[in-house]
Parts: sequence; C-alpha cells; structure tokens
Amino acid sequence: MSVTLKEVAERAGVSRSAVSRTFTEGASVSHKTRRKVEKAAEELGYHPNALASSLTTGRTKLIGLISNNFHNPLFLEVFDLFTRSLQDRGLRPLLVNLTEETDPASSVRLLRQYSVDGVIVASSTLSPEFAKAFRDARMPVVHSFGRFASAPSVHVVGIDNVECGRMAARTLLKRGYKKLAFLGGPREATSTVDRRAGFFEVLKGESEIEVSESYATAYSFDAGRHEMLRLLEGPPAEAYFCGDDVLSVGALSAVETKGLRIPEDVGIIGLNDMEMAGWANINLTTIRQPVRQIIDSSIELVVAMLDEPDRYPEARLFACEVIERGTLRPL
Repeated sequence: MSVTLKEVAERAGVSRSAVSRTFTEGASVSHKTRRKVEKAAEELGYHPNALASSLTTGRTKLIGLISNNFHNPLFLEVFDLFTRSLQDRGLRPLLVNLTEETDPASSVRLLRQYSVDGVIVASSTLSPEFAKAFRDARMPVVHSFGRFASAPSVHVVGIDNVECGRMAARTLLKRGYKKLAFLGGPREATSTVDRRAGFFEVLKGESEIEVSESYATAYSFDAGRHEMLRLLEGPPAEAYFCGDDVLSVGALSAVETKGLRIPEDVGIIGLNDMEMAGWANINLTTIRQPVRQIIDSSIELVVAMLDEPDRYPEARLFACEVIERGTLRPL
C-alpha cells in the first residue's frame, strides 16, 4: 500500500494542508514545517502524487507532443530530444501518434481529456491550420518544424524550406549537373511544396538545365525506394534532390539495386542530416537542419506560454547548411 498524505502529516505532527503546501511549487510554508514534513516523508517513503497535486495547482505539467510521421527515423531523434528536455524542466510529455491523421478535432478532444498545459505539434507536413485548432481551443501551442509565415497564427519554430530548395539547386549546379530531378515526399505536404518551389525557382532561368519532378507517397524508406525504382525504369537524371534523408536512403538502395554507382552514375542530395546519413555505408550529402536548436526554442516558447498564454505568436527560423559527404560528384 502506498503511503498517504495523512500518514505523513501524523508522523510530522502537522496538518494535511501543511504537507500539501510543502510539495506544491510556490506555496507558502515555513522552513521549520518544511524540514519536519520532508523528514517524515523520507522515513515513510512517501512521494507526492502528481495527479493529485494538479487539482491544487490547476496544472498537470503535461505537454501534448504530436507527430504524424513515426516511419521517419529522424523523429526518433526528435522525440528523444523533446522528451528528455521536457522532463529536465519538470514537465511530462504525452505522446500522440497522428499517422495518416489530418483532422485536428479528435486530437483536441483527447488532449482536453488529459488537461494538458500545452501542446507541441512536431511536424513538417501538417498545415498551419492544424496547430491553429489547438490555439482556438485555448491551448498554448507551438508548431515545431512548421511552415514559416511572416505573421503566423501560432508560434512556429523551424527552417525556411523554400531556401533549402534553393540551396539544393545551387549545390547541384555548382557541380556541373545538367539533368536534374526533384524527388519529393507527399505532394500535398507543406514541406514538399516549399522545397520544390525553392528548387525550381533557382533552375527556372537555367536554359541548359533539364529538370523533372516526382513524388513519393510518404517520407519513408520504402516510399523513396519504390519511387526511385519506378524512375529508373527509364533513363535516370544525373542528380536528384530528395526532399528528405529517409527518402534519399530509399533512393540510394534502389540505385544500387539497379547496378548503378553513387555518385559516378547518379548523384543524390537529401535534407535533414539525420544520424544515419553520416553512417559509412550511407555517407549522404545533405542539408542539415539544426534539430536541437529548434527543439530547445520550441520548449522555451511553450514554457513561457504557461505563464503568458496570450503571448503574441512569433516565427523563429534557423539557418541550414550543406553537409558534404559522398553522394555527389566533388566540386
């Protein structure tokens, strides 16, 4: 049987409310009473009940952490960083899997049931309207890896995906490639739309460049491999900008299956710089987005909103950089 608050009060010789105040952050209690309560709690092996204390404070310390792409290994890194960083701040992540979900209504209902203090939508594919649904439900919300807007309706922390598309195009042009291709993720995903826009913007005025586009059904290894195998039924492009590292790894697998060489026959550049991109057997040239900084900034914002829920929405952008490895011909 667990030790009760009443037993601690009796052992310490104080009231139950004094015990409750001792374990309630910010509550007023004398130093002498605190020492007596903490000593009694240690002797009895008492630990305060977080759910019970939420009834007193009005806060659960639960932060809903939402994503819709659990097939992408990058998000294993993302969730590891998010959960550890939240726990280091005394907050508890409530993980919500929204794979193939686009309607926020059920997620809003779920997180209301748990009385979360805030919400982090960690997705580069969900639209801004998805995160806005939580704000409309009066939940503090931050959209991590979300779509940039100069006047966002909710806090957005991420990268400029249009600029990443430009970076990929410039990188391929510098290496002298003439026949280029964009291999994106789901056609309707905001990240796909923006990365394609930047890529084609740079190539639009290049009369000597031949460029094509195609799309995978998901940001996943299997989808990237399947689409590249389909493309390789015909003559390949000289180089592909795959709109995500995990697509790139699937594409690399397909190229090798067809007996072609990387980078001699086909070049590939990805985006994200997930951990496995640097593995020796992959060695992917890619565009790195600063995941840790995005996560730290997102948590900073959601924590600030716990005390200032009506804080004016802002967009925080982080710069990306090309990471040179072995899947493009050298400069």
